[in-house]
Amino acid sequence: MRPAAELAVRIGRELLKVSGSSRPARSWSPSVEQSLHGLGFRHLVSPSLVARVIDPFLLNHHSLALGFFNWAAQQPGYSHDSLSYHSIFKSLSLSRQFSAMDALFKQVKSQKILLDSSVYCSLVDALLLGRRAHSAFWVLEEALWTGREIHPDVCNRLLAALASDGHSDYAQKLFVKMRQRGIPLNTLGFGVYIGSFCRTSETDQLLRLVDEVKKANSNINGSIVALLILHGLCKSSREMDAFYILEELRNIDCKPDFMAYRIIAEAFVVTGNLYERQVVLKKKRKLGVAPRSSDYRDFILDLISAKRLTEAKNVAEVIVSGNFPIDNDILDALIGSVSAVDPDSALDFLTYMVTNTGKLPAVRTLSKLSKNLCRHDKSDHLIKAYELLSSKGYFSELESYSLMISFLCKAGRVREGYSALHEMKKKGFDPDVSLYNALIEACCRAEMIRPAKKLWDEMFVEGCEMNQTTYNVLIKKLSEEGEAEESLRLFQKMLEKGIEPDETIYTSLLEGLCKETRLEAAMEVFRKCMERDKTVARMVLSALVLNLCSNGHFGEASQLLREREHLEHTGAHVVLLKCVADAKEVEIGIKHMKWIKEVSPSLVHTVSSDLLASFCSSSDPDSILPFIRALEQT
Repeated sequence: MRPAAELAVRIGRELLKVSGSSRPARSWSPSVEQSLHGLGFRHLVSPSLVARVIDPFLLNHHSLALGFFNWAAQQPGYSHDSLSYHSIFKSLSLSRQFSAMDALFKQVKSQKILLDSSVYCSLVDALLLGRRAHSAFWVLEEALWTGREIHPDVCNRLLAALASDGHSDYAQKLFVKMRQRGIPLNTLGFGVYIGSFCRTSETDQLLRLVDEVKKANSNINGSIVALLILHGLCKSSREMDAFYILEELRNIDCKPDFMAYRIIAEAFVVTGNLYERQVVLKKKRKLGVAPRSSDYRDFILDLISAKRLTEAKNVAEVIVSGNFPIDNDILDALIGSVSAVDPDSALDFLTYMVTNTGKLPAVRTLSKLSKNLCRHDKSDHLIKAYELLSSKGYFSELESYSLMISFLCKAGRVREGYSALHEMKKKGFDPDVSLYNALIEACCRAEMIRPAKKLWDEMFVEGCEMNQTTYNVLIKKLSEEGEAEESLRLFQKMLEKGIEPDETIYTSLLEGLCKETRLEAAMEVFRKCMERDKTVARMVLSALVLNLCSNGHFGEASQLLREREHLEHTGAHVVLLKCVADAKEVEIGIKHMKWIKEVSPSLVHTVSSDLLASFCSSSDPDSILPFIRALEQT
């Protein structure tokens, strides 16, 4: 390994190691910066070194990547170049930090830094994935202005995005610029653009433009362009215009196929123009050509790849509604992707696939559909999809049942999830702990405590071993519901089973015990936490102090913090003092501060500083002033 590569590995590993203990984890902090200085390589910092550290070590940690990138810029004699910018843009795009990307790009422009063409292309694509076509336009504008060669596919994807997202002015500017510079147009870019442009343009202007573009770009599929134009016109209630330009489209090498004729015929049905419909159908029989399913297949896949899901849905709906040929893998792709923007259409595609072709979706497709239906709060659609698939015997193995039950739980359909669980058991499949956990958690969210307890008993009977998540969910809910005794019993049971509680379990249990004034039990639980894991105990201590104070037990909280092992836990002391200040319990606060001063005078300044900082963020800092003055006099 070359010295530069070895140094990049060393820096990358050091950054990940030091930032692992920061809060939040993997974020830039003064301690991280200090560790860099300790490595003693500042005189060796170069754009290639920065790029090698960010990619691959910091790609998935944008805060670290940006912190390191900015730190490098501050080193004497250093300046970023295309290589280092490429790496930071890559990291920020992976974590969808688009505001930071915008800010960095403004920096590139202001400093007149020339980026490589590949950087501009990747930046445009990243912004398009983030639905920021407007920002992507200005990136491309800068690239072209600086004389960079941008791949035509990138330009066409941006043109399609601008037209689709309603940025018609910018789409028009890009379209003109592409023609002026001789950048080839393809079916995706020109098709989406003209499908939008035709809705408001005069037919003569429209046909002239299509003719010019088609002559200059022979690779554009004329039949698909014709379909998109006719679809756009009919959607704009311009079916008569669509009818009149049928012949003109044929003359400019945009032959309408059977699907294009059907679009107009169906539009005339809606408007009641039945005579014109008959004329269109006669023309279809005489002049129409059969649609080439392979062409539409490729076009739909291009639309899905470019995230032009509305256009993909529109084209597919024309195919499906007319019962034209469509491959099952295309339906599979449509069901999963279109559900992100239009759950109703996605369900229609699923129904068509199952009913008309007899095929069933892949598990990954159903997973995407289910996820998007949950995101859109369409639980009724979810039930319909599962009922349809169940009628065709789709759920016949553990994987598909697990998928169905987990998403039913996410959608809050607990009863249906419970029924599915028992159905799978009848078929001889044993549910694992994750399915039981999903159902128990769904029951708790729906305030169905008794069914949650019943599921717990069922797990015990079936011999299904509970894990930390099982106890976590139940202890948290029982504590919230004032059943501290029951949550304490579960806590004891998990210890007997050798399952280690985490911070959440301790915090939930202590909150419930404090609420019910079970202070001895709360202290005993905390002592066990101290014995088992001092790191977790440090995190739990502040929560325990807060819960004691929230229930008026200020003296007990103060007494707890006077134990020697808690003395240096400044955060917990600050929590106590802030709580007593808010409750106007000045005397308790003064006594506690005096005790700190007696046992550890050096700690007073740290606690006071942290306390003042917390008061600055208070909604009513003036009411705290008497308390601060009283503390200063201790």
